[in-house]
Amino acid sequence: MKNGVFRVAVICLFLGGCMQSLPDYKNPVSVEPISEKIMNKLRSDKQMGLSYEKKTFAMRVFAPRATQVIIEIFDKHDDVKGERFYMHRDADGVWEYKSREDLWGKYYGYYVYGNESPDEGFRPNVLIADPYSEAVLSQNHYTHPAKTIIIKDDFDWEGDSWLTPDDPRDLIIYETHIRDMTIHPSARVEQAGTYLGLTEEGKPGGMNYLRNLGVNAVQFLPLHDFANIEIPYKKEADGFYNTWNPYERNHWGYMTSYFFAPESYYASGGTMEPGAYNGIYGQQLREMKTMVKSLHEAGIAVILDVVYNHVSQYDYNPFKLIDKKYYFHLDTAWNYLSVSGCGNDFRTEQLMARKMIIESIKHWMTEYHIDGFRFDLAAMIDEETLAEIQREAQKINPNVILIAEPWGGGYKPARFSEMGYAAWNDQFRNGIKGQNPDSRPGFIFSRYDEGVDRKNAYRFFLGTLVKDGGLFKNSAHSVNYLESHDDHTFGDFVRLALKGVHHNTVISDLNQHIKLSPNALNISKLGAFILASSQGIMMIHSGQEYARSKVIAKTDAPDPNQGKIDHNSYNKDNETNYINYEHIHLNKALYDYYVSLIHFRHAFPELRKADREFLKVLSSENCTLGMGYQVLPHANMREIIVLVNGCNEKTSLFLLPEGRWDIYADHSRASLTPISKGILGQITLPPISGMVLMRHGS
Repeated sequence: MKNGVFRVAVICLFLGGCMQSLPDYKNPVSVEPISEKIMNKLRSDKQMGLSYEKKTFAMRVFAPRATQVIIEIFDKHDDVKGERFYMHRDADGVWEYKSREDLWGKYYGYYVYGNESPDEGFRPNVLIADPYSEAVLSQNHYTHPAKTIIIKDDFDWEGDSWLTPDDPRDLIIYETHIRDMTIHPSARVEQAGTYLGLTEEGKPGGMNYLRNLGVNAVQFLPLHDFANIEIPYKKEADGFYNTWNPYERNHWGYMTSYFFAPESYYASGGTMEPGAYNGIYGQQLREMKTMVKSLHEAGIAVILDVVYNHVSQYDYNPFKLIDKKYYFHLDTAWNYLSVSGCGNDFRTEQLMARKMIIESIKHWMTEYHIDGFRFDLAAMIDEETLAEIQREAQKINPNVILIAEPWGGGYKPARFSEMGYAAWNDQFRNGIKGQNPDSRPGFIFSRYDEGVDRKNAYRFFLGTLVKDGGLFKNSAHSVNYLESHDDHTFGDFVRLALKGVHHNTVISDLNQHIKLSPNALNISKLGAFILASSQGIMMIHSGQEYARSKVIAKTDAPDPNQGKIDHNSYNKDNETNYINYEHIHLNKALYDYYVSLIHFRHAFPELRKADREFLKVLSSENCTLGMGYQVLPHANMREIIVLVNGCNEKTSLFLLPEGRWDIYADHSRASLTPISKGILGQITLPPISGMVLMRHGS
């Protein structure tokens, strides 16, 4: 008998160890919640969510104040009932279930029990998907019912890797919404509004459009699985009464539900039919990866807009139902705080919340080859988490792109620069375009914004550096932009500032409205010129290149503002937001100018990453809104002069440095070969225009 036991032991060692028996998950398990004092110090190194190793599935969820957690496993996506098992909790607050059954292709979710007080937030009658879900099956309802898909991913990247430059100033970023890029019929793609639709070749919309425009990075509005649907309009639900959103939709995606799963609505077969399911087969995983791979093949990096400062508001968000006290900032009455303006600010400083964020970033980099991230309301993320994001992301890709939206309960662009993050440069935006079109138009409208004068305006062109009274240690941290998804489009800002249209104007002829007046065209081109010739990172928003207008489309929604210009189109999955490629010809001169400027900026690194030590400020002799800068030769940088005239009536005279100069860009085009040669002594710029000159023979 002893020899038999010995032989079994030897065989086990030879085979790498015998499988241990799994715990009994059929019998009820109920424990006391871990105290708040202890739970805030807990951190587990175990892999959360679903893992598969040695033919064993393991599901884990961190819920330290739960008294019981049940997992339910379903054979089919629409099964109402599945097989339930009681999970076991370890000393670190992690609940676990293991199985050796073949679970591939099945679905699961959790029921989390805790203190029955309504203030505690536990709802054990609600099935919640795993917060670490890599693929989510969701049903169309404002509660966003969801199950986790147990899916085997065998995507072949065929050698693809990250596509990030050594210097972020080489980026020209195109911010866009993935559905808006191809859903309009003018895009002429077969799989409109989807990941795969963006990859279709030879079509007016999608990837072909990005390639022709010349950008080398695309920044998508959130692609994490999010709550698409808001509560019914003019009805009460869960203590909310929707008076603000007649569309009952969150189109932009800034309501994250699952931080590891791609949005299933953008996969093939995606639908918003009430009660229908999205992502039944987990096709969103393969299709998003196909999109990233195709963009990389086209030379375009992929940046994700990520939202870690708050979660979705009205749905069965897993973190809210697992433990609101652990994961969220609350007041003394246990109500969610809302510095974000979205109703539930995430406690990023909590150890297991921080672990989730870091692992989410690593997941998108390793599993999806994502090149960078733009952090929504990044000032709400604690600095230790931000520092760890940077450390861990750079271990994977030293050139990872990290961009902060540097506000949200604070304003910290300078601090982000100190930490090594780039940030959206609102000083540039306001200084060049203006803060608003009614009372604070900026430089391109022949005036200086509040706090700006001729003595300090030059800093916008030179990277908005701290040493010049700006924000950043290095121009590589300055993301210069004139338009983003927020507020009015740049085109509408120009139209409103020039009083060609008013906020309450109902647009009757859309084509006539979109076509810019000669003055509006000149102002738009000057903005484009300054953006393309300023030190730092360049970003444009989709449609900016042809002065896109967001006019609220006529729909069945009871919106009294239909036909007016929109400044906050977050809720409109309709033609208000869709890119209509037929509109480009209305402002073809502006579009062509952007294309020439983008190619010009690629060809002349002096316009984006010259050393500040070798940048000399230039001023007009006769116009207070005439200024520019000279790039002195250094480190393979050629001698270049950038000049602008913001005056709307007066020409601007500049004295040129000694020698002959060639013009490469003016108010009509930017060229890789000289437009005019041998300029001596001085140059005069027409009103509302810019010019780039290079020393003759450089």
